[in-house]
Amino acid sequence: MEHHNPLLPENNSPKFITIGEIMLRLTPPGYEKIRMATSFEASYGGSEANIALSLANLGVDSTFFTVVPNNSLGKSAIRMLRSNDVHCTPVILSTPEQTPTHRLGTYYLETGYGIRASKVIYDRKNSAISEFDFTSIDPAGLLDGYSWLHLSGITPALAPNCRRFIMDCLKTASEKGLTVSFDGNFRSTLWSWEEARDFCTACLPYVDVLLGIEPYHLWRDESNHSLGDRKDGLPLCPGYEQQDEIFRAFAARYPNLKCIARHVRYVHSGSENSLRAFLWYEGHTFESRCFTFHILDRVGGGDAFASGLIYSMLHHDSPMDMINFAVASSVIKHTIRGDANITDDVSTIRNLMNMNYDIKR
Repeated sequence: MEHHNPLLPENNSPKFITIGEIMLRLTPPGYEKIRMATSFEASYGGSEANIALSLANLGVDSTFFTVVPNNSLGKSAIRMLRSNDVHCTPVILSTPEQTPTHRLGTYYLETGYGIRASKVIYDRKNSAISEFDFTSIDPAGLLDGYSWLHLSGITPALAPNCRRFIMDCLKTASEKGLTVSFDGNFRSTLWSWEEARDFCTACLPYVDVLLGIEPYHLWRDESNHSLGDRKDGLPLCPGYEQQDEIFRAFAARYPNLKCIARHVRYVHSGSENSLRAFLWYEGHTFESRCFTFHILDRVGGGDAFASGLIYSMLHHDSPMDMINFAVASSVIKHTIRGDANITDDVSTIRNLMNMNYDIKR
């Protein structure tokens, strides 16, 4: 039976846009520790940028909007995006007058090995996107002509100006009939758990596709918060029935949600993990296969899951294929250096999702 995806407009080629920060990533070569490093490998990444890159490499018409300083670092980041077929026409190259600190955010990644976990150090305060005055940007004009908007909880955590802009874009996208996906992506170095839950919960009425189940309030009783959150006591690696119950509670509270998905990670060591995922779609919960794998680079695994799900939905896959494609995309990313899942061969992901590991020639 042919599967119909109700999220996409009929007879309209999908155009995807996402909004967020792109940063310079500096990584000691191999598995060196930062304090021992004498050199660093430079690349660029950021959650929303990673998703635009991944989708563009898979053939989706993808656009990225951000603010970077008009200097060599900012231009280099945009050049990398463009070299991966991401449209960057809306990107703002800011002046020192617009963004006084005039800097591109940076983060350092110390890649883990064996029992030693990876470690990230951020240096992103007062980056260009956090200082820019977004009142000069018309969200309706920015989103005109697009069919899908993706946002995350990272960008609103950067600064109050970003928070207001992201909420304006959410509301505008909902009014214009875009499909909206949202990933909470909590970052404890940017804001508190309660701040994140308060803001991300306010986003939920405008979301169609929800990635992850935190950080959001899902009160047992909206009039009596002392009774706690429905997710209280949910284990980090829930079973099918536990996850189904939470998905149904979200869907009942927010009937605008068409799809909810999350991946679950089982950590065996810093170098070996397993992944499985759950999807709520068309009133049912689906569970993916479980994949166990060795890790080359873990950063961006969640973004690869999100981009895989979006790609699969755009291509009208069945629910089981959606969730298996999404988790296989994440697994593939763990074998690729850098932030993004730079994979342009869809058949590689489909072979993995079917657990076909044979050589292709």
